[in-house]
Amino acid sequence: QVQLVESGGGWVQPGGSLRLSCVVSGITFDDFAMGWFRQAPGKEREFVAAISWNGRSKFYANSVKDRFIISRDNAKNTVYLQMDLLTPEDTAVYYCHNDREFHYDKDYWGRRKYDYWGPGSQVTVSS
Repeated sequence: QVQLVESGGGWVQPGGSLRLSCVVSGITFDDFAMGWFRQAPGKEREFVAAISWNGRSKFYANSVKDRFIISRDNAKNTVYLQMDLLTPEDTAVYYCHNDREFHYDKDYWGRRKYDYWGPGSQVTVSS
C-alpha cells in the first residue's frame, strides 16, 4: 500500500514562503503523476497542483498559479511544493497523492477520490 508522508508546514506571515515535501513509498514512484491538495477548516479538500511522472508537465489551480511551484525528485521518491507570496486564504492542511494519469484539467483533479491519505502538513498564514 502506498505511504505518503507530508512535511514542511508551519506558521508564516502573509507574503512569506514555505516549502512542503512529500515522501512516497510502497509504489514505483516514477510510474505515477503526483498531486497536491489542501483542505481548509470547514471546506472540502481541493486541488492545488499536479506534476507528471517525469516532471515535465505541471498544472496548477488558478488560485495558486504564479505563486506555487510543484517539483519532484524521482531518485528520492519525493514531491515538493514551493509556496511563495502566501496569503491567509492559503491556510489549510496540505496533502499529496499519487495518480495513474496526468491531465491539464481542473475537473479531473477535482473529481479524484482516493481511499487513503497521509497525515498532511498544516500551513497557517496569519499576522
